[in-house]
Amino acid sequence: MWWAGRSWNFRESAEEFGVFLNQLVERHGFTDIVMLGDTRPLHEVAISVASAYNLNSHVVEEGYFRPNWLTLERGGINGNSRLPRDPEWYRDIDGRVPVELPVESVSNSIRLLAAWELAYHLPNILNPLLFPGYRTHRPVISPVEFAGWGLRFSRMPYYEWRDRQLIDTLLTQKHHFFLFPLQLDSDSQITHHSPFSCIEDAIRLVMRSFAYHAHEQVRLVIKNHPLDTGLVDYGRIVRRIAAEYSFEDRCHYLESGRLDDLIPHAAGVVTINSTVGMAALEIDCPVFVLGRAVYAIKGLAADEDLDTFWRYPQFPDSNLYRSFKRVVLFTTQVNGGFYSLRGCQLAVNNALRFLEPECSPLEQFL
Repeated sequence: MWWAGRSWNFRESAEEFGVFLNQLVERHGFTDIVMLGDTRPLHEVAISVASAYNLNSHVVEEGYFRPNWLTLERGGINGNSRLPRDPEWYRDIDGRVPVELPVESVSNSIRLLAAWELAYHLPNILNPLLFPGYRTHRPVISPVEFAGWGLRFSRMPYYEWRDRQLIDTLLTQKHHFFLFPLQLDSDSQITHHSPFSCIEDAIRLVMRSFAYHAHEQVRLVIKNHPLDTGLVDYGRIVRRIAAEYSFEDRCHYLESGRLDDLIPHAAGVVTINSTVGMAALEIDCPVFVLGRAVYAIKGLAADEDLDTFWRYPQFPDSNLYRSFKRVVLFTTQVNGGFYSLRGCQLAVNNALRFLEPECSPLEQFL
């Protein structure tokens, strides 16, 4: 039993999970499967089982728009999303959805997120005893990640002091710069929805292109993800590549800092498929996408090549973005959050319009 509901513990090997799910579905006649993310090995099995039995598979994840939103789609999200990549579809559907959805603010601070991340991983220490068949989908086991976070966050006061000076210099002296926010190596956005095997590959591609094609007075600012474990020293990698291409004085690396302070002043944002791209589009900042993102649409993200983007960044179509945002919010986004009781209550209540109908809001328009 789990709380007041019924649950089953699966303690065998991952290879037997499909058989286990098949038996549950046949025995209990389930109609829907709900999961967090769609690319973990066991979740891919669950989606396959759902397809075989014609069940609805609902995938929940952090929102495409943040904060205050979670994503809820049937069949897949991010690169697997059924959201069309045709700009005309959004212009057409825009007139058929409510102009504005009611939204309630949700607390999703980085400190709260980090606390829940630790609370999630700590019980995993008991997995070898309680769930001997368990294998993590992440690159390293939880204790190693804890060690990395502990070391990185112990140094954060110094990073914040150092980075604040650099950001102040960039902004007060009005340097022309492009922003490249890093993502997590273990994120499915990298492992499943990008052409890169690791973040270092993306860093090298971006820096090489910038070195050869950006104007000499322009700078490149690379910022690490706030929840990076610190197990890979990206600062050292950036410095090495900058030295290799002889533009150390025009390349800056940040461990900390607020993207909201940087994006409004950036000449453009280069991203693999981060939601930072959405934040940039929100304020008409040019965006170049390296991976598979739901906003990689002609008229929103630049459709030129990266070498050209440095010199001629394309500004997004603000009218198209407004249509895109209204449609995506109505068809795939749930007002709520994972990291507070109020956020969870909101998410459960607002998810009903996605879970209960025979067709999801997105399917109704598709």
